[in-house]
Amino acid sequence: MVLFRTLRRSRALSLAIGAAICAAAGIGGAAAETLQERLQVCGGCHGEAGSSKMENVPSLAGQPALFLTNQLILMREKLRRVEAMEPFVKGLKDDEIVALAEHYSKLKPEPGGEAVDQGAVARGAELAQQMRCVSCHKAGFEGQEQMPRLVPQRIDYLIKSLREYREGKRYGIDTTMNGLMYRVPDRDIRALAHYLGSLR
Repeated sequence: MVLFRTLRRSRALSLAIGAAICAAAGIGGAAAETLQERLQVCGGCHGEAGSSKMENVPSLAGQPALFLTNQLILMREKLRRVEAMEPFVKGLKDDEIVALAEHYSKLKPEPGGEAVDQGAVARGAELAQQMRCVSCHKAGFEGQEQMPRLVPQRIDYLIKSLREYREGKRYGIDTTMNGLMYRVPDRDIRALAHYLGSLR
C-alpha cells in the first residue's frame, strides 16, 4: 500500500512538472492567438513535430484529423478532463481546433524511443487478435476517422489510456472502449501496449 501511494505521488508530481514545462514553452495557452503560436505551445509537451518524448504525453503526429478534433472539443467542453490541457483548450473556436487537427494529421509519426518488453509481445499480439482491434483501428493500427492511431504511440500513454477506459475515467464518443476493456487485467494491458510499441 505504501509503495502504491508513493507511485501515485510520483506520477502526480511528474504530471505537474510536465504541465509546468509545457506552460513555460514560450507562450501561455491563453495568450496564444495564431496557429503558429498555438503549435509552439503544443510542441512543448507533444514534441515540435508531434512525436512526444515526454512520459504519459501522447504523440499527435499522424492522428486522424477527426479524432483530434473530437478530443479537443471534448476537452474544451470539459467532457474529457485533462487538467494540463485546460488552459490551452479554453476558449478555442471550432475553426481553430480544426486547424490544429489538420496540421498534426499531416505530420509523419515517429516512435517514442521506449524500450519494448519482447517477452510481452506475443501475448499482446494474441490479445489484439482476440479483441479485434483492427476492425476499428485498421490493419496497420493507423486509425481512421474518430478512431486513433495506435502505432507508433508512446507505450506508457497506451497503458495509461487503456487503464482509464477500464476504470471508467475516460470515454470516447461512445463507450465501446470502456466495454472492451472492462475487467482486463494490468498484465494484459501492458502486453497490448508493448505489442503495439513493437510495431513499425
